[in-house]
Amino acid sequence: MILWATAGVATLGLIIALEIAARRYAGVPGPMTTQVREVVFAPKPGPLYGGMALMMVVLTWRQRFIAAGAAIGIDLVFVLVRWAVDAKVDSDHFFGNGALWVMLGCAVIAVTRRTGPERTLLLKGVGLGLLLVTGRKIGDTWLLITAKTRPTVLDPYVATADHALGNPSWAMGRLLKATAPVGDHILDVVYAQLAVAAIVVALYQLRNVAAERRFPRHHLVRTFLLVGLLGPAIYMVFPVVGPVFAYGPGASGTGGVQWAVADLWPHTLPSFTTPHPVPYDDLTPRNCMPSLHTAWAVTIFIHSRKGPRILRFAGAFWLIATLSATLGFGYHYGVDLVAGVVFALTIEATLRTFDRGWDRSGIRLVAYGTAVFAALLLSYRYLPMTMAEYPWMFGPLLILAMASVIYGYVRTTRMWEPKAAPVRQPESEPQPELV
Repeated sequence: MILWATAGVATLGLIIALEIAARRYAGVPGPMTTQVREVVFAPKPGPLYGGMALMMVVLTWRQRFIAAGAAIGIDLVFVLVRWAVDAKVDSDHFFGNGALWVMLGCAVIAVTRRTGPERTLLLKGVGLGLLLVTGRKIGDTWLLITAKTRPTVLDPYVATADHALGNPSWAMGRLLKATAPVGDHILDVVYAQLAVAAIVVALYQLRNVAAERRFPRHHLVRTFLLVGLLGPAIYMVFPVVGPVFAYGPGASGTGGVQWAVADLWPHTLPSFTTPHPVPYDDLTPRNCMPSLHTAWAVTIFIHSRKGPRILRFAGAFWLIATLSATLGFGYHYGVDLVAGVVFALTIEATLRTFDRGWDRSGIRLVAYGTAVFAALLLSYRYLPMTMAEYPWMFGPLLILAMASVIYGYVRTTRMWEPKAAPVRQPESEPQPELV
C-alpha cells in the first residue's frame, strides 16, 4: 500500500508540473486537461481499452463481460450523438470514451460499494488502468516540451559517434528500402503496436489476480511506465531528433529538409567533422537518446521469458523487429539503441532490487548499470571524434559495455531465483535379520 500511495502521489505531482509547463512553454493544455476532456469529447488515439483490459484483471469473468459491454454501449451512444450533430472527428478518434467511463465507474463502485481488501484490490486495478492511459498523455506532453524548450539538437555528436558502430541506421535504411513495400509495412505495424504487445504480456502475468486477490510482486507494467516517465527527462539533457530528421527528409518525406544538416540519409554516410549543436524546429520531439522503443522492447522480451513458447517467441520477434524498425526508419542511431538497452536493464534491476530490500548484489547491479549509462552519454557528447577515428577500438568497447550490463543482469537475477530444494526421501524401517 505504501508503494501504491507513493506512486500515486508522485504521478499526481508530475502531472501537475507538466500541466503547468505545457501551458507556460507550449501554450497548450497538459495531460490533466486532455484527460478530463476525454470524458466527453472525442479521445485521441491511445490505450484506453488497453487500460480497461488491465483494470479487468481484478474482476470476475461475469464482471468483465458486464464492463466490456458497458464500454462498447457507451461508445456507441457517443458515436451516434457525434454523427447526429455532425461533429468533425477523425476516424481514429471515435472510440475510447466508454472505456474511460467504465474505469471511472469502477473507481466510484470501489469507494461506495466495496470495503476492506475488495476495495483495495479494485482501486489498484483502476489505478493500473488509468496509469497506462495517463502515461501516454504524460509522454506526449514531455515530447512537446522537449521541442519547445530545446531549440538546438546534438545530432552531429551522435552521428559522429555512430561511426564506431558502422552507421547501422544508414545500412538498415537501405535494406528496408530494398525490401519495400513488404518489409517496411511489417516493421511499421510492429513499431506502432508496441503498447499492444506490452498489454498482451502484462495480461498473461496478471491473469491470476482475480483468483488470488492480489497482484504479483513484480510485473511488466511497472517497468514499462517507469521507462516512459524517466526517459523523456534524458531527452531534456541530450536532445536528438534522429537520422531521418537531421540527415534526411523527415518522417513525412519533405518537411525536415529545411532543418536538416544535409540530405544524406540513408544513401550517403555523413562525414565526420568537429560536431556542434545545430538549430531545429519547435515541433519535432527530441526523443532519440536513449531509444525508449528499444528499452520497452527489451522489457517485453525479459518479461515474456517465463511465458509459454508462443509468448517467448513473440517477445523475441518483437525485440528484433523493433530494433530493425528504429534503425530502418531512421528514427534512431545505433548508439541510441545501446543506451536504450542499458537504460531498460538498469530500471528493471532497480525495481527488482527495491522488491528485495536493496541487498548488496542488487545495489551493485543498479550502480553498475547507472555508471555505464552515464559513461555512454558522456562519451557520445565529449568523445565523438575520437570514437569515429578509432572505430576498431570504440565499436567493440560499446558492445562490450552493453554486454557486460546484460551479463550482470542475467547472472544476478538468476541468483535471485528460488532454488528448488531436493525432496528428502523417508528413511526405511530397519528389517529384522532372519536367523
